[in-house]
Amino acid sequence: MSRNLLGLLLAAAFCWAAASAQQNGTLPPAPAAQTPAAQSPAAQSPAAQSPAVPTLATPQPGQPQSDETPTVVHLGVNEVNLIFTVTDKHGRYIPNLQQSDFALLDDQKAPAKVNSFHQQINLPLRVGIVIDASTSIRSRFQFEQQSATEFLLGVLKSRSDKAFVMGFDVTPTVTQDWTNNIDALQTGVNRLRPGGGTALFDAVYTACRDKLLEGARDREPVRKAIVLISDGDDNQSRVHPDEVIKECERAETIIYAISTNWTPSRGKGDSVLTQMSESTGGRVFFPPSVEEMSNSFKDIEEELRSQYALNYTPADFKSDGAFRTIYLYCNDRRYSARAKKGYFAPRP
Repeated sequence: MSRNLLGLLLAAAFCWAAASAQQNGTLPPAPAAQTPAAQSPAAQSPAAQSPAVPTLATPQPGQPQSDETPTVVHLGVNEVNLIFTVTDKHGRYIPNLQQSDFALLDDQKAPAKVNSFHQQINLPLRVGIVIDASTSIRSRFQFEQQSATEFLLGVLKSRSDKAFVMGFDVTPTVTQDWTNNIDALQTGVNRLRPGGGTALFDAVYTACRDKLLEGARDREPVRKAIVLISDGDDNQSRVHPDEVIKECERAETIIYAISTNWTPSRGKGDSVLTQMSESTGGRVFFPPSVEEMSNSFKDIEEELRSQYALNYTPADFKSDGAFRTIYLYCNDRRYSARAKKGYFAPRP
């Protein structure tokens, strides 16, 4: 990282923390003056945190708190709702971080205002299960169906959660539309039959355009994700990968991909799944065998319920339909913050 970019990030972190602290009547010291021994307890490892650090169990006045019920945030047209996950280098989720532990650049500028910050939120879920039903995965298709059903049983906890099921070979087919009825979703999964070529990009693009783009600008945010089960190969699509990623960004949807390539070496398809997942703020999983696929689903389930939410007003915001980049940075280098790479501003 260049010194100029690092300077921008530190300046953004200080401006952000200062704006937050002004709302609570305090002003933090500049982060550039900190040494590792002087870092805030919230930026240290969870085991070393001080009891005085605000946590879910010890709410502080003026600090937005999370709840077991869905968090409802009413968005203005010039506000951005950013949901993200923080992990260490081993992939473990890091809870109890504070707003001042992050730096954020929106369109290369620090936010004009931070409206709210929530820890370990429980937003309503909108999840699309998109399963490769092409001929190439016929031998392991039953395991995929079983794992997908178990995932739906585990992840849909509230009446406000909904999911749909889509299979694809040459064309995508929705076998169950939006519902929170587990029996209906299981029936939708079991209706899928393998056969034909593979149009992966067309399927993901269609899922975003026809299903997840609905309500992309709703005033009450939801957590939207596609769980994609595929080997990443594509031999039939008319849509290009970059178009798929842009449509995910328009729909404010992240991709969690589970690779069905069980060979020891990573192939072209795995690179495709990695690019799609990381570009949208999600993750890709490479289970060593079809029997281990359920563990990947469990990791996705845990991540969907172990996240942070930030609502902010960008600086110099324009409702012009342009794409605005997001760079979210964790001040403690031991941790990584994973979020979407940007969003499309609404049109007037």
